Amino acid sequence: MLIAALGFAIMGALVKVGATKFSSAELVFYRSVFGLMVIYAYIFAKKLPLATPVMGKQLSRGLVGFASLVLFFYAIAHLPLATAVTLNYTSALFLALLMPLMLHEKPKPILYAMILLGFLGVVLLLKPSLAKQDLIAGAVGLSSGFGAAFAYVHVKQLGNLGEPDWRTVFYFTLISTIASGVWMLLQTYTKITWQDMPTLLGLGTSATIAQLAMTRAYRTGKTLTVASLAYTTVIFASLFGVLFWQETLSLSEYVAIGIIIVSGIISANVTKNPVKMPK
Repeated sequence: MLIAALGFAIMGALVKVGATKFSSAELVFYRSVFGLMVIYAYIFAKKLPLATPVMGKQLSRGLVGFASLVLFFYAIAHLPLATAVTLNYTSALFLALLMPLMLHEKPKPILYAMILLGFLGVVLLLKPSLAKQDLIAGAVGLSSGFGAAFAYVHVKQLGNLGEPDWRTVFYFTLISTIASGVWMLLQTYTKITWQDMPTLLGLGTSATIAQLAMTRAYRTGKTLTVASLAYTTVIFASLFGVLFWQETLSLSEYVAIGIIIVSGIISANVTKNPVKMPK
């Protein structure tokens, strides 16, 4: 999950670079289509089978993931970035609520506490603000968090069914490419130049590596531990802001980073296996 967090932070930095020229629809499309090229090249080289016995679940995961992505990009376009990211990271809180219902898992109470502590660290670090006129966009951002949690439940379920990481990521990027391509056609197209290629290719590659790592983490790890470690994306993104955009961190922000790290360490060291609830 730490590898996934770094990959998503790189993706976010490249989205920030690309957003100066491309629309949200275009960025979602290029994120997906270049990612699809990367994952398919891997599948082709390894001669891996794409046929799946759970196509319905793969399609459901892809559609839910794409819907969450669209909602998140809408929130980014209409809210301060910190607010949009914070609302999206409510996914871990929603995931904690969905686990007993959909995954039949009952984690230790300390994991719920660490999820909440990590989220408070995110709030302290990003300092989100929401004006009255932003309520609709805020609701959309919150919906993106719920959608992401629902997508992570699908990822866990697919892992339990024996689906390999690369196949799940392939179908997600395929569905996102088709859906975002249709979305992009409904808007004004921005011409690509050769100078844009490193940004767009990097966007797709980092997103795909992050998706593979995240899928593996949710498939093999404890669900809430993985969700807690996902908060480190915000730390990596903040450090990128310092390195590349000369942003500075205050004392409270360093404290927030410490809170997120502590919640992740404690979560990772809770070794008792989840208790299965009766179905």
